Amino acid sequence: MPIGGVKEGLRPIVAIIQARMSSTRLPGKVMKEICGHPVLFHVVNRLRSSRLIDRIMVATTVEPSDGVIERWCGENNVECHRGSLDDVLERYYEAALKTGAATIVRITADCPLIDPEIVDTVIGKFAEGGWDHAGTEATYPDGLDTEVFSFRALEKAHQEARLASEREHVTPYIWKNKDIFRVVAVRNAVDLSYMRWTVDDERDFTLVTRIFEGFGCADRVFHMGEIVEFLDRNPEILSINSAIMRNEGYAKSLREDKTVR
Repeated sequence: MPIGGVKEGLRPIVAIIQARMSSTRLPGKVMKEICGHPVLFHVVNRLRSSRLIDRIMVATTVEPSDGVIERWCGENNVECHRGSLDDVLERYYEAALKTGAATIVRITADCPLIDPEIVDTVIGKFAEGGWDHAGTEATYPDGLDTEVFSFRALEKAHQEARLASEREHVTPYIWKNKDIFRVVAVRNAVDLSYMRWTVDDERDFTLVTRIFEGFGCADRVFHMGEIVEFLDRNPEILSINSAIMRNEGYAKSLREDKTVR
C-alpha cells in the first residue's frame, strides 16, 4: 500500500547530506553560524519538515577536522556516517547500506535554504515509477538542488564509475548514461537560475545570512516563493554574489578529471 503517496517498495527514503570542513573556498562553512545556528542545522531543520523523507543521515569524512561534524550530529540526534574524503560516491554508498535505504535523496550541506516542498516534489516525481534518477533542473535557484535516485542506481554507479569527477560528485555517472538509467528532470515554472542561494564563499554566506535576517532569524521553514518575494523587494541583495559561476566545483573537477580505481 502507498504510504504518504509513495509505494512501500521505494521506502525507506533516506536523505543523505554530504558535509565536510575542508572546503577550499570557504573552509568550515558547514559549521559557520547563521542566526545562531550552524549552516548544517538549517539544512537538517528544513529537511525534517519534508512529508516524505523517512530518515536523515549526514555523510562526512574520516578526516580529523570532521570530528566536529560527528559531534554536532551526536548532540542533535542526527545519524552520521564517516567515510572517504575524495570518493564521495563510496561515502554515499556506505551510508545508504547502513540505513537500508531503497531511495536516496542527495543534499549538500552548503544549501541552508533547501526547500522541503521542492524536495517532496522531486521525490513525488521519482515515485511516479519507472525512474532511476529525478533531479531539479537549473531553472531553480542554485542552492535548492535536489536529487533522488534508487539504491540500485547508486550501487551500479559505485561499481562502475571510474572518473574522479563521477566519484567526487556522486551522480554524474547516472545522469550522463541515459542509455543505462532512466532519468527525469523537474523544471520550475519560472526560470530562477540567475539566483544563487548556496554557500560556497563569503559572498554567498553574506547573501544567505541577509535572507535569514530578512525573515527575523526564525527557525520556521520559509519557502522559495517567500524568498523570491523578499528579494524582489530587496534587489540589491542579489548583487552580492551575482558574479559567481554556477556549479563551479563540478566544472573544476571536469578540468582536472582523471581515471581512478
